[in-house]
Amino acid sequence: MAARKQNKGACVFCQKEMTKSGLSKHFSSCTKRQQAVAKANEKAKSGKEQTLFYLVIEDKYAKDFWLHLEMKGTAKIDALDHYLREIWLECCGHLSAFQYKRNGRGGEQEISLSRQAKTVFEVGLELEHIYDFGSSSETLIKVIAERQGQALSKHPIKLLARNEMPETYCIECGQPASWYCQECVIEEDEPGLLCDEHVKTHPHDNYGEPLPLANSPRMGICGYDGPAIPPY
Repeated sequence: MAARKQNKGACVFCQKEMTKSGLSKHFSSCTKRQQAVAKANEKAKSGKEQTLFYLVIEDKYAKDFWLHLEMKGTAKIDALDHYLREIWLECCGHLSAFQYKRNGRGGEQEISLSRQAKTVFEVGLELEHIYDFGSSSETLIKVIAERQGQALSKHPIKLLARNEMPETYCIECGQPASWYCQECVIEEDEPGLLCDEHVKTHPHDNYGEPLPLANSPRMGICGYDGPAIPPY
């Protein structure tokens, strides 16, 4: 059986495209990233160093959706919840929670959103984030590394890379898809993926018109309709 093709994403510093695992190795040697770190440290020479955590995040089931982030240790866990909601998940204001991964320390102990990242994170730690306890979206978070220095953004989280939109194909003709039909997904348990041509004649309308595809693992679940863009 042929190996599954891994989708790619671009490093925000040098724009090189790599797989998720390739990027994990790339950031430690990326010249452009090193220059950005040096510049941030130079601008704040008198400032107190911070602990910053490098996180790799992926959907628990749809592995083509992933993020590489750097988060300030002083930021509250709530900031990561907000980021995941904005870039991937928010549809109807559902409840959410972080917990230690089942095979990790603490069993399934829930983590307070008011805690600072530096009181929770350590290299090698794996967490789970659950959004919506009905039609759940489950996200895995792994702490890959930490560094001391100045943050690369005024915000609590810096996006380092994310997956490109996964390849999808029209259920009618096999051409690249850019739309999906919620009625197909909900009522017929079909992908409901449509190209620009076949979306014009698709007969389903009980759930409204077909929606444009979004770069999010929540696509097609509950009321999610994108736009799946970073909050900052």
